[in-house]
Amino acid sequence: MSTKNALIVWGGWDGHTPEQSARLVKSMLETHGFEVVLDSTTEAFADPSLGDFDLIVPAVTMSRIEKEELKNLLESIRAGTGIAGFHGLMCDSFRNEPDYQFMTGGQWVAHPGDIIDYRVEIADCDDPIVAGIGDFDYRSEQYYMHFDPSNEVLATTRFDGTHFDEIDGVVMPVVWKRRYGKGRVFYSSLGHVVDEFEVPQMKTIFERGALWAAR
Repeated sequence: MSTKNALIVWGGWDGHTPEQSARLVKSMLETHGFEVVLDSTTEAFADPSLGDFDLIVPAVTMSRIEKEELKNLLESIRAGTGIAGFHGLMCDSFRNEPDYQFMTGGQWVAHPGDIIDYRVEIADCDDPIVAGIGDFDYRSEQYYMHFDPSNEVLATTRFDGTHFDEIDGVVMPVVWKRRYGKGRVFYSSLGHVVDEFEVPQMKTIFERGALWAAR
């Protein structure tokens, strides 16, 4: 069986611990036999051989991407390269790029109350990515997102009216997977900082999701 390979690109706002999170994910994938390339610039997305990777993990937050870099990234995923990411390091990477957001299936727009306690509820207990995990309590930013109705939602959270009464009772996707051409796309909104990987449910969901995206 050939070795899987992955590219992790990190950058952007330090508050989301992009470098530390990228290095943790690198170690995680290496335990599954991946050869991992770590890069600190979106220029890596412009490489003509980008489509040779089995998996791309963006750890880039609140940043910008050049048109040719984005074009090559999207073409590589449509051709079959998987992508997996979390929190603002995938779904708040490039606010000015709707084509990127269309691929990921969502974009962050708010986190009412900032760091709060909330509940994550498993929406599809039969899916292997979340099977056996069950609902769990979580403390972080509770992401309010614009999301694609074609996403296959695996976990959700429910907002209360503490901070904005108009969103009381809104159920919001937390974890999803989707297809983009031949590529598999996985996203989890959990993971504001690297320390959240110490929460076993969060780590397991992302780990399984990344492996699914890489086929």
